[in-house]
Amino acid sequence: MADISWLTRRPIAHRGFHDLNRVRWENTLSAFDAAVERDYAIECDVHLSADGVPVVFHDNVLNRLAGRDGFVHDLTAAELAQLRIGGTQDHVPTLAEMLARIGGRVPLVIELKGVEGKDGGLVAAVAKALQGYRGKAAIMSFDHWLVRRFAADAPGIPAGLTAEGRTMADLEAHFSMLAHPISFVSFSVLDVPNPFVAFVRDRLAMPVITWTVRNEETRAATFAHADQMTFEGFEA
Repeated sequence: MADISWLTRRPIAHRGFHDLNRVRWENTLSAFDAAVERDYAIECDVHLSADGVPVVFHDNVLNRLAGRDGFVHDLTAAELAQLRIGGTQDHVPTLAEMLARIGGRVPLVIELKGVEGKDGGLVAAVAKALQGYRGKAAIMSFDHWLVRRFAADAPGIPAGLTAEGRTMADLEAHFSMLAHPISFVSFSVLDVPNPFVAFVRDRLAMPVITWTVRNEETRAATFAHADQMTFEGFEA
């Protein structure tokens, strides 16, 4: 297995180092610049545009971040680039644009956001964007149908499962994904400790990062039961 010790070496800024969307908004080039300045790793989210381009945006719908109705997957990357995030000068960047901006200076953890029936080719498109990228980068997803595509469509890229919950049904679903060649887990800090996280760390020696740490209590829970935090709202 490839060495991914870089994944847990430094705190991971959730959607970049934003200021809770007051001035510097999540998943923007400004938030990524701020993370690089502080030497944080970066977590970001990608959707597939109407023309098959991975774009950096969290929600499936546009209204919270871009102030208009509609879905990300109904607009082209060029149309999305015309939108302004939170009324700022920041636009919706493509993944390729973000990669060029970061330039390998800090590690990236890219969460793939699935929309059933609208995300065909997302994993392959992200893998293509990462071809030749000289920095450290990993991919992950909540969506099991995307995780199942990782080995075939993104070979050689460190891949993880994003997860939450602590019920037996939740944990059984997570255990089922260990049949696929994931190399790390990103788990909700509100749901640790749990038997799944303990198993992957202790029995599989697989790193676990948490999301989303916003206070000292959840920071402490991370370092008691996991290996690194994805955080927001404070200087780590």
